[in-house]
Amino acid sequence: MQEIKFRLYLITDRKATKVPLEEAVEEAFKAGLKALQLREKDMTGRELLALALRLRGLSSKYGARLFINDRVDVALLVGADGVHLGQNSMPIPTVRGLVGDKMLIGQSTHGVDEATEAAKKGADFITLGPIYETPSKLTYGAPVGLETLQKVRKKAKIPVFAIGGIKGHNIGDVMGSGADGIAVISGILSGDSVYNETKKYLESL
Repeated sequence: MQEIKFRLYLITDRKATKVPLEEAVEEAFKAGLKALQLREKDMTGRELLALALRLRGLSSKYGARLFINDRVDVALLVGADGVHLGQNSMPIPTVRGLVGDKMLIGQSTHGVDEATEAAKKGADFITLGPIYETPSKLTYGAPVGLETLQKVRKKAKIPVFAIGGIKGHNIGDVMGSGADGIAVISGILSGDSVYNETKKYLESL
């Protein structure tokens, strides 16, 4: 099983970037990013596979890990480092049966029960959020806040990555509440310089 050594987990959203996604991703890698999740849910399977192959090439070039959201088949085809599952994805034990121990499995969670269940089912790490209010996570309801993060940290014995509205001014509070790292979308990709924004986050961690 691979160790989880990264603390910043960038999740793609090609509609949030001011430059082509691959260019933005390479800038993040150049800045020191070591973990990327490809999450483009509206792409066709053919489009997603082609993009995943290109990003696999970039991640390998920069010594970073590539995770594929939901699509275990694409993750296997491109030799990704892991797969990231949502609450409506295939069950963790089923995915583990397909990928074995050669891939990491992440799970998105939005509360204590989901987090502890993911750990029990065999997830290698979880994202928890939204911690704060954020446009990209409005569909998941009200922010869960730092108190929920603290509870999850006590109960889940796997790495917890906080997500949702995390900026430079509140990273300290998030990490101080027990997060092992943070996951970011628009905080990096929507900036004028993906390189600079990535650097800022990494320096804060």
